[in-house]
Amino acid sequence: MPTTPNVLLINCDDLGFGDLGCYGSTRNATPAIDRLAAEGTRLTSLYMASAVCSPSRAALLTGCYPPRIGFGSFDGQAVLFPGMGIGLPDTEISLARVLRDAGYVTKMVGKWHCGDQPGFLPTNHGFDDYFGLPYSNDMGRQANTPSILEFLPPLPLLRGEEVIEQQPDQVSLTGRYVAESLEFLHAAAGEGTPFFLYLAHLYVHLPIYVTDERLAASRNGAYGAAVESIDWATGVLMDALAELGLDESTIVIFTSDNGSLGDVAPPWGHMGPVGGSNAPLRGTKGTTFEGGLRVPAIVRWTGTVAPGRVADALISAMDLYPTLARLCGGEVPDDRIIDGIDVADVLLDDLATSPRTDLAYYRGNDLEAVRDHRFKLHVARGGAAILELYDLETDVAETTDVSDELPEVVARLEALADGYRYALGDERLGIVGTEIRPAGRVVDPVPLTTYDPDHPYVVAEYDLDDRG
Repeated sequence: MPTTPNVLLINCDDLGFGDLGCYGSTRNATPAIDRLAAEGTRLTSLYMASAVCSPSRAALLTGCYPPRIGFGSFDGQAVLFPGMGIGLPDTEISLARVLRDAGYVTKMVGKWHCGDQPGFLPTNHGFDDYFGLPYSNDMGRQANTPSILEFLPPLPLLRGEEVIEQQPDQVSLTGRYVAESLEFLHAAAGEGTPFFLYLAHLYVHLPIYVTDERLAASRNGAYGAAVESIDWATGVLMDALAELGLDESTIVIFTSDNGSLGDVAPPWGHMGPVGGSNAPLRGTKGTTFEGGLRVPAIVRWTGTVAPGRVADALISAMDLYPTLARLCGGEVPDDRIIDGIDVADVLLDDLATSPRTDLAYYRGNDLEAVRDHRFKLHVARGGAAILELYDLETDVAETTDVSDELPEVVARLEALADGYRYALGDERLGIVGTEIRPAGRVVDPVPLTTYDPDHPYVVAEYDLDDRG
């Protein structure tokens, strides 16, 4: 087992649990990702820490529940918007910083969404280089923009902290992301330096722009074409690792920031049913049902992680932080609480059980559910108190409430929920957590771009009005 393995972390946007062939999809063709699963371990109980992007991504990078780091909500908004004066402060030590301090060269490509002000961007959080969008691809100039979103400026494409393009052609972005990633892989291999590459796709977040060729070949419209674009990108990068002789020295992790919107009409727009799937899970992006936070996840480390294995161990994406730190020779900071737990043994040993005993489901700063290895208790939904208990071992789709039959389980999980409320808070109940840290804030924030009707990018104003 290499002592300083490379790390390639691929994080998709809104890709659902049921969107890949290896997770049961028959609508989307994903041969490269399916092959990745066959060559590695497919996880069936990996959870993001939030069902929406900004909190989810910050939790992945810091190993902390969003409310712990002030990322539960953003002045009343569920995610960060362009020009907000809130972001991930430099006092938080990201996974990229941990690995860079351990001697790794680091690069991020794609969607950031942890703050767009200068002090909050990836290059301030341990990434040597950055190329991508600072937030969601529907936060630019689009057709038929609803009045509440008319403030959105042109979508910026960044290199480092510099805007190099406004309203970039979204059809070409995935290809450009792959080209950036390949250049980085070849350079790192040539130097013989361990690397951390974080590729955060724009797909399948709305609006979905794909090539005419992929759209014509898709069985599932633009959504399927976007999934298949992710698959193509994965195949290209896996081929590059093989050609560079890096298969056995590279941990590849493939996952998604939260669940899919499902196969319903988008919150805004006219595309019709989106085409996503979280099957067999209930719920979608933005909810604390399983479909909101349980996501596809594959780990391949040729020669070290067993191929063709399916693991149902309870794991959080927050656990990747201490796990990768251990495997890569990095040091987890000991001056703060980190919610992630080292689960390396689960990946390396078929017989190991997960050290994670429970999980909290926050929606914003409201605690809505908790689970242990078997049972999940919903305590709130949309600001209202509820009490529903589901046996995830026999009822992963959360169809049958068994709270009346198992009062002792309800009581045990209610006590667990109280512990999370004490530490992290519960805004619905007016409880302020005792173990939380503030988000970063700047005075007089300025958007990265400003709308100018005379600028040439006006011709690139996106003609799809789908958002979500």
